[in-house]
Amino acid sequence: MDAIPLSPEDRAILELESDTVAGHTCKVVVLGEGAPGLDALRAQIADRLGLTPALRRRLGGGAREPAWVPAEGFEIGDHVVAGNRGVALDRGELPAQVAGLFAQRLPRDRPLWRIDVLPLNGGGAALVWRIHHAVADGTTTMRYARLLLWGDPAASSAEAAPAPASHAADDARRRGHLAAFVRREFARSRSGSPFDGRIGTRREIGFATAPLAALHDASKALADATLNDAVLAVLAGALRRWLESEHGSLAEVRAKVPVSLHHEGDDAGNRDSFFTLPLPLNEPDPVARLRAVRAATATRKGEHDAQEIDTLHRELAHVSPRLEAFCERIERSPRRFALNVSNVPGPRVPVAVLGAPVAELHSIAEIGQRHALRVAVVSCAGTLGFGFCADPGIVAGLESLVSGTAAEAAALVGARS
Repeated sequence: MDAIPLSPEDRAILELESDTVAGHTCKVVVLGEGAPGLDALRAQIADRLGLTPALRRRLGGGAREPAWVPAEGFEIGDHVVAGNRGVALDRGELPAQVAGLFAQRLPRDRPLWRIDVLPLNGGGAALVWRIHHAVADGTTTMRYARLLLWGDPAASSAEAAPAPASHAADDARRRGHLAAFVRREFARSRSGSPFDGRIGTRREIGFATAPLAALHDASKALADATLNDAVLAVLAGALRRWLESEHGSLAEVRAKVPVSLHHEGDDAGNRDSFFTLPLPLNEPDPVARLRAVRAATATRKGEHDAQEIDTLHRELAHVSPRLEAFCERIERSPRRFALNVSNVPGPRVPVAVLGAPVAELHSIAEIGQRHALRVAVVSCAGTLGFGFCADPGIVAGLESLVSGTAAEAAALVGARS
């Protein structure tokens, strides 16, 4: 394998890592009774690693020209390990264990991923899979999970993301579109962010679940909205509850919503953009919140804001790297967005790892300076898994956000009847 120069996206992600920000993402795979032992899991992953060559590479090259290079002497035992010294946990102890692992760094002299196997009381296990964001984004990580963990990788096919839409060539319409895009995507929040603070090294993790089909059907019937609209409306309701008990009322917070730009057959580790929108926290009615979110996302999707931002950055990189860096600093301001909410599709049907059913699937994404809360959502068969990551020194009462998410999902589903 030859050296592969890091893409601009990979380099930017590596540069964001600091003493207080770890650059990895995390998937938590909760297996039911009959979970495989460590040796069996290592054997399966080692046998399939040829399907994911990026996971056999480490950082190399010089400081000016970093590259992914072959990891000589690769040992599967360095990457699939016994967590918690092999001692079984109660299910309620899992969030704290994940938080402790998530705060640790991945060594840069090895491929940037690791799976900690945590046995659970009752015969199950949790696979805590950390993988550096420079290696893979959420969409790519789920493809790796399909290839390395679930059943027979040859029996399933990749789910294609829609290709970026083209834009009309009319100059007058184009100028009007760009002006509206700037107003939407570079707007400042009317309220300060409750998650704005200098984060430390500690993390708190929370998990919530919601029924996928029921939420999808309710959002469609109530507001002709998508499942992603429902996710954002549910989180707006949970944030409203949390603010009332922990912070005080706010009219809105702006959410940053990543959008995958992967297309079928690409092998890019990172290929996404985003749009931002205000979450209506002053609206007590769950259906009215859903309709407000649906109106905001429909505008951004219809005008292809995520693709516009991707194009803007790529063009600025060629014209003026300094202007591109200035634009990125503006985008990272807590007045531009308060929290990041990602939603990645997982397996559509029940899956298993060496015969043990996947009972829950959650995603955890890293927070950033002045953005002390992040929410990652991933689907698995009929369930949505919500993963919350926070700095406990800034975000108190994370458990109320977790319980509020389940309650708001139930309220939205119940509003249909």
